[in-house]
Amino acid sequence: MIPRLPRRRPAAVVLPLSAALALTVVGGTADGASADRGHDGRTGSAGRVVATATLPDIPLAAFSNGVLPGSVADDRGVDLGGIGSDLFPAERRGEYWTVTDRGPNGQIEIGKDKRRTFPVPGFDPAVVKIRVTGGRIRVLDTIPITTSHGAPVTGLSNRPGRDEAPYTYDASTPLPYDPNGLDTEGIVRDRDGGFWLVDEYGPSLVHVSAKGRVLARHVPKGLGLTGADYPVVESLPAVFLQRKVNRGFEGLALLPDGDLVLGLQSPLLHPDEAAGKDSRTTRLLRFSPRKNRVTAEYAYRFDPVGTVEPGQTKTSELKLSALVALGGDRLLVQERTDKAARLHEVRLRRSDDILGSVWDTGARPTLEQLDDPAAAGVPVLRKKLVVDLTTVKGVPGKIEGVAVEGSSTLVLLNDNDFGMTDGPGAFDAKGRLVDSGVETTLVKVRLDRPVR
Repeated sequence: MIPRLPRRRPAAVVLPLSAALALTVVGGTADGASADRGHDGRTGSAGRVVATATLPDIPLAAFSNGVLPGSVADDRGVDLGGIGSDLFPAERRGEYWTVTDRGPNGQIEIGKDKRRTFPVPGFDPAVVKIRVTGGRIRVLDTIPITTSHGAPVTGLSNRPGRDEAPYTYDASTPLPYDPNGLDTEGIVRDRDGGFWLVDEYGPSLVHVSAKGRVLARHVPKGLGLTGADYPVVESLPAVFLQRKVNRGFEGLALLPDGDLVLGLQSPLLHPDEAAGKDSRTTRLLRFSPRKNRVTAEYAYRFDPVGTVEPGQTKTSELKLSALVALGGDRLLVQERTDKAARLHEVRLRRSDDILGSVWDTGARPTLEQLDDPAAAGVPVLRKKLVVDLTTVKGVPGKIEGVAVEGSSTLVLLNDNDFGMTDGPGAFDAKGRLVDSGVETTLVKVRLDRPVR
């Protein structure tokens, strides 16, 4: 258990997404764009934030060394953060399983080169159990993610040429690659007490024991990752090798039948970077732990970026960050930018499966090149808007963790990026973090219409 430690930063800074709530609608559109109105023409019903809690400052060295002694020699003034990559309800109400991402990281431009920095390279991604008590988030348990022999997996990039080259905090010195490294995002807990996670590097699906050891890492066919100290299984469609750097799998849901659904954060660079940058079509995979393989694939169509974030014009800012099972074959899907977010409901129908079709090949045009996939005969998932979080006062920015509590309460958790910012000003002259002031914040939003 991590002890409570005194706060060293000023009060929480919550970046509002805005002011009242647009809620569930009936119906969807053939091209996958959301239907904002129901049959009665209403735009939705109101909702409100009913609870807010923040994570107190916990020095990252104390956190990491408490579970893996000696893993972090210098945390450079960074506190625990990044646990908002996802959350999954635990056994008791008010308690949740969360997961960190790869740890503190940023970017610094050196000439024409954007270098990825890892100021605390010894940090190990971890599953973190939390409890909300009043206005505080309390850490109850921490499970470090380790290799088959109990070593930290680390959050470092896997391979040169495919992943961003890792550098020290000031982008001056290269760090070693690590084939064990994971950039963990989504999390669910299985019936045996273990966990399933998704990762952005592979992209991959990772099965972890209740004690945090990696049991298997499922990656796209043809990845050829060598040197990892855990089983690597090439079981995912090869087309996922073309994921955008730092935009692999981010959402993960556990369906009632035990199947998993994986959400790709951004459209594939298929066949090239230009297609992925301009596309609004990303993909979901359905994976059967019982069969140990992918059983279905679905095309998911983002709303226009200006609909998600009014005034934004860059389509590449769209991201899928969270998936939540609602019962049966229904899913809640979060699409967002860093400043806005909307939740939609989709239904996974057998007729929408594109696994093994021409869209998994290199045939042109590719799925990502189509301006209107539905018009081209692609069975795009139909969706309906549940809530536009941009209109809910008190919701922080960059929500990545989403859960549903009861029938009509959303639990939302942000990713504060460990208080990191990009650029050379992220650290002072002594190499200590200049904290962004953004806190890890959990909010509960009460909707006046049930989502399940």
